[in-house]
Formats: sequence, structure tokens, C-alpha cells
Amino acid sequence: MVMETTVSPSPGDPGPSLVGKLLDGRYRLDSVIARGGMATVYLAIDTRLDRIVAVKVMHKGLADDPLFVERFTREAKSAAKVAGPEVVAVHDTGTDPDTGIAYLVMEHVRGQNLRQLLLTIGPLSPSRAVAVMEPVLRALASAHAVGMVHRDVKPENVLLGDDGRVKVADFGLARAAESTTITQTTSHLMGSVAYLAPEQVERGTADARSDVYAAGVLLWELLTGTPPHSGDTAIAVAHAHVYTDVPPPSTVAEGIPANLDALVVRATRRDPSLRPADAGEFLRDLLTVKATLPAAPPVTATQDTRPLLIPRVVDRTPTKPARPRKSRRGLIGVAVLVVLAVLALAGGYYLGSFRYTHAPDVRGLSAAVAQKRIEAAGLTFKKVDTFSARAVGTELGQDPAAGKRIRKNATVTVTYSKGPDLRQVPDLQGKDPGAATAQLKALGLTSSQLGDYSSSVDIGKVIRTDPPAGKKLPPGTSVTLFVSKGPQPVPVPDVHGQTQAQATLALKRLGFTVTFTTTFSDSVAKGIVISNNPHDGTAAKGSTVALTVSKGPEFVNVPNLQYDTTSDATRQLRALGLVVAVRQQVRGGNGQLVLDTDPRAGTRVRVGTTVTLLVY
Repeated sequence: MVMETTVSPSPGDPGPSLVGKLLDGRYRLDSVIARGGMATVYLAIDTRLDRIVAVKVMHKGLADDPLFVERFTREAKSAAKVAGPEVVAVHDTGTDPDTGIAYLVMEHVRGQNLRQLLLTIGPLSPSRAVAVMEPVLRALASAHAVGMVHRDVKPENVLLGDDGRVKVADFGLARAAESTTITQTTSHLMGSVAYLAPEQVERGTADARSDVYAAGVLLWELLTGTPPHSGDTAIAVAHAHVYTDVPPPSTVAEGIPANLDALVVRATRRDPSLRPADAGEFLRDLLTVKATLPAAPPVTATQDTRPLLIPRVVDRTPTKPARPRKSRRGLIGVAVLVVLAVLALAGGYYLGSFRYTHAPDVRGLSAAVAQKRIEAAGLTFKKVDTFSARAVGTELGQDPAAGKRIRKNATVTVTYSKGPDLRQVPDLQGKDPGAATAQLKALGLTSSQLGDYSSSVDIGKVIRTDPPAGKKLPPGTSVTLFVSKGPQPVPVPDVHGQTQAQATLALKRLGFTVTFTTTFSDSVAKGIVISNNPHDGTAAKGSTVALTVSKGPEFVNVPNLQYDTTSDATRQLRALGLVVAVRQQVRGGNGQLVLDTDPRAGTRVRVGTTVTLLVY
């Protein structure tokens, strides 16, 4: 992968150049061809296969983050599954054993990126813009087909080969970057935020429709020359994505057909459900529009129809013919003196004014504008971010100061605010208080503990924090940990004498679970609570209270005992819970045979009633 310009290094720069290094014993790094917010790209030779490749070396700060390296490797493997002539191929990935630096080996595309083209020739005609977008969408469609989301579609990741091919690079690497705690430079953030979908800004989530949004913004820029949303800070641009609709490109550029205008608006709708579902659907709609456009005009010297690639400049200035030799020594001497005088003057000029310039005044300017002004003066721009109470992106000072005399090609360092130093309270629910305290201490926050009741968190574990999880606080702020004491104890009322329904309602209102059993009672009416267990003291909220409910007195039917023996009849009546009495009914009898009962057989009586056996 090649980008023909070199940008100033980010705070995560890997340090000294690795040119000449044999990376991982295989890839010889020959020259630097690009630097960005995450990595430096080298032109390299694969010594094993003897081919030219592009090697992206992660900045040292990122390579020191194990989580980043793991996720970077995983995403690189996923990106390698995205195949197609419009995709920059991924050949290899690994970590150099000597330096510990993570790297990615890619196909080398000789040419320039789309950002350089736009800066050189400005907006494209509708036909030419569609011609550029078609391979871009084909590449994204290939990724979406295998479940991969690019997440960072922008002109810098669209490469234009010298052979006329258009390729998309850096699949999956934006997702890998999410795992690192290294702060990216504002210029890098500004370069990406102009293409972020609203859901990426609000929730940090991305799917195929997020890539569609970014591609729609890219098409808007191809037609107009600038992205639809701009601002002095990344926050301002992100805010515009969330709260402002992307207008039709025809509102700022002429000659855009209505169907192409409508396609751009649909692709950049803030509601993801209103966009094409993925790049494949976007591509089909684009090809429909393409069929209605005139063929791209022939290449001429006009801006709108320049070739997609800017040819390299070759110095073809003809060599001046040698001066005829003069035969006179006097003329030769004069010429020598003239040359010496010119050299002396040039040397003095070089050692004096020619070698110096003055630092431009960039006070109050955004990083992007300051960089352009500094580089226009022949100087190198370096951006430094620091914590400050001032708004993010606010310029805080420059070194050397404005107007100071400095060497040409020197570096002007401009310091910008990255906002106040705030630490986000983590989600500590369910954690041991000791571990939670240690985690807060690592973030520069202090802690204290208070007990509280909870029916959902185990005793001795953190229930919640105050301030709550997600809140951002200055270093040294105290966070209160509320530690579970278990379910809250509640006084248990005595509900005997109440109806079952009344008792159940009263107990449930106090947070208890209620069970019940029934039993016969001669003294308690049916449906009335006889007792509850527990019936006094306290119990944990959510625990069970058991009710014993009366079924009322127990009744039985007097059996038919006629002609039974007195002893058998007595056993049967007592088994039914009845009291037995015996009355001799016939004189002279032996009292061993039942003639009748009182009450008579079949009579329904309460348990405990006396039944008289009439015997003879």
C-alpha cells in the first residue's frame, strides 16, 4: 500500500526509523512511504518470496498494549478473508521478536490515495465520481458478504494505482484500534470523524449500514470537493452527524442529476433503517444511476476531466548546450571571477536569510488550519495534546512563538487541549470490594464503603457506586461503594384470625412469598388462618411465610352397623373419630349384637359426636 505523502508523526510514533531493519527475519524495510495515527508504512522486500510489499508497522505505544496486539492480529486475519480485485490484499501479520512491534504485510499498490487526488484537482464530474465509487462499493460489498465491517471508509483508505485500479485498504483495523488506550491525535480523529455514521458517534456501534453512510459521505465529497459536515473540532463535526441531515450535494455543486442526488441523500440518512442495507444494495442502486449518465469525457487539461491518477513528474528539461571554448585567457579569468563572486554571494545568502524564516502565527486556529499554514511556510507541523480545562481542540500555545526567526524545515510545535483530565467510573457491580477499590485506585480515584440491603446481589459484593458507572470524574475524586448486606429484614406480622386472602395480601405487600396448608378445626371457621410460621420477629424480604388455614369442623357419616358385633361397631366408630356409647335394648340379651344406632345410619355428624349402639 502506498500513499505518496508523509504526514507528521503522531504521539504513538514508533520512534527511530526502522529503515534497513529485517523485520521478523523476513521483511527488509527499505524506505518510509507514509505515517499515520496508528502506524508507519514501509516499502519492503519479502526476502523469502523476493517480491515488493508494503509493511504497516504499528506504533510502539500500540504494540505495548497486549489487548491491541491480540485484537489487531484477530482483525488482520478476518481482513485477509476479504478477497477481490478492489481490496488491498493482506499477505501476513505478526510481531517482531526483537522489537515486539506488531506489523501487517499487504499488497503494494503504487500510486496515490483519493485524498491527494481531491486536493490536487478538486471535485469530480458525476460520471467520474460514480466511476471511482463503483470499485469502492464492490470492495465493501465483498467485506459485508463475509460479515466484515470496514468502520473507517475515507479518502485516505482508497488507493489509486498507477495502472488505473482503485483499491480499498485497512479493513478491520479501525475495530482493532478500539481496544487500545493510546489517545489518537486530533488530526487523525478529524480525518475519520467526517465520515462516521451517527450510530458510531452515539453508541460506538457499527454494521454494514455504517459503511454505507461513510461511502455516501465519500460520494458527496467527490461531487462537491468537501465533506458535508465541517467544524473547528472533532466534537463539532460529530455533533453535526448526529443532529443534522446531510443535504443533497446539488445544494453546493451544479450539474448533479436528480437520481444521483437522491441516492447520496438515501445513503446518508441518519436513521440506519432508511439507508441501503449494505454495500451490495448501494452498488446496485449506483449502477442503476450510472446507466443514465453520459460516459466519462476524454481526458483534457480541465480540472473536471483530469485523469484519476496524477502522473509522476519527470524532469525533461533539455540540457543546455556547452558554451564554445574561448581561446582568450582573459575571458576565462573574467568568467572565473564572476563565478567566484556569485558563489560568494550565494553562500552568504544561504548562511544568512535563505536558511531562515519566521514562525507563522497560528494562535486560535484549529489543528487542521494551523498545519496548512505552518507547512505552507516550509516548516514541519507537530501537534501535542494535553489536558486542560478549555474545550477540546482549543489551541493553547506554539513553540517557537509567532514571528520568531527559525531555520527553514524546522518544526513548529502547537499544543492543543484534549479537555479536562477525567477518569470514567467503571461498572463494579458484583465485584469484591477489595478488587473494586484496587480498580478505582488504578484509575486515580479513591473510594469509601457503605452497607446496603439487596435481594439480587450476594452478601459482601458491590451493589452500585455513587457516582454511578460511566460518570467521568477528576483524579482524586472519592467513589462510594455500596456493599450488599443481603435482603432487607422485615417484621413478620401475626395474621392468625384473618381470612386466607387477607393474610396473603398483607404478607406479599411486605415482600414475602406465601405458602399455605389446610387442616380441620372445630374452633376456627373454614378459610380462617389458624397460624403462620414464622409468626413474630423478622425475616428477610423475599423469604417464605407458611400459613395454616382452617377447613372448619370435620364431618363424617354414621355407618350402617346393624347386626355387627358390638366390638366391631365400636372399632369402626372410633376410627371415624366418634365417641361410642352402648345401650342394652332387649332384656335377657348378651349385648354382643347391634340392632341399631342413635343417630341412625347415614346421619352426617361432626367428628367427636357420641353415637349410641343399641344392642341385645
